[in-house]
Parts: sequence; structure tokens; C-alpha cells
Amino acid sequence: MIDDPALRLEALDPGHPQAQALMARSEDLMNALYPSESNHFEPPAGLRPPGGSFFGIWRGEQLLACGGVKHVAACEGPAYGEIKRLFVLDSERCRSLARRLMARLEAELLARGVRLARLETGIYQPEALALYERLGYVACGPFDSYAPDPLSAFLEKQL
Repeated sequence: MIDDPALRLEALDPGHPQAQALMARSEDLMNALYPSESNHFEPPAGLRPPGGSFFGIWRGEQLLACGGVKHVAACEGPAYGEIKRLFVLDSERCRSLARRLMARLEAELLARGVRLARLETGIYQPEALALYERLGYVACGPFDSYAPDPLSAFLEKQL
């Protein structure tokens, strides 16, 4: 549960072996659902400070979930953070870990004075889409270097 005292949420290097393992599992899932041109995997370096932030939720020595935000200083329009690499182990789903990570990522943006969060996710992930909707994310058009893609959902939230 979200209030489980055995869980700890903390900053994490995306190059950590357990983070790499979770990201590999996420990539396997995305590659099973979508063609390669519809997958947009952020490399770990893009989620390290100062250009990004990455967090994990641990139980003891096991990483259960991870997620990051890429900080974007837009040429046109406001700066924003792009949520990337959010993934929760199958065995830990429905325990509010993704919600807890999203709250931490949004808090990170607010602490930096950034008031806009964006993300791209696939249309074949109803649980993710439902979570983002519950958190107040709304549809927007493609942003940054994304091209329109019928398999992508582009979402944003004013923080």
C-alpha cells in the first residue's frame, strides 16, 4: 500500500542495475505491444541531473518501481517536464506505486518552478491511460520531436 512503512521512495541513478532491469522489462512489454517506430525509450543519461530526475520505490533491497522526468526548456512555449520510464513490477501493481511516483515527479517539477508536465504513452495500455486521467492529465497534441502517431496518446497537466 502507499502508506506501507517498508517502502521507501528515493532518488535513483537510472544506470543502477535494478533500474536497468526494470527498464528492460518495460522495453520488452512496449516492443510486444508496438512497432519500433512507436517506441520512444529515453536513454538513462537523459534522466540524470541536471537534465532529468529519476526515482525508485524499494522494499528492502528490491526495486519495485521506477520513473523519471526529463526537464525541457522549450524554445517556444513554457518549460515542461516529460514523464519517462514509469514502470511497476507486475507483482506490485494495484498498490498505488505508480501514483506515488507520479506525485514525486510532479513535486520535482514544481520545486524547479515548472508548471507543466507532459507524457507520451501507448493506446494499448488502458491501465496507464486510466491512471493519467485520474491524475488530471488531458489530451494534447504531439510535442517536442514527436510526430503524430495513431498508436500514441499525448497528455499534459498544468501543475
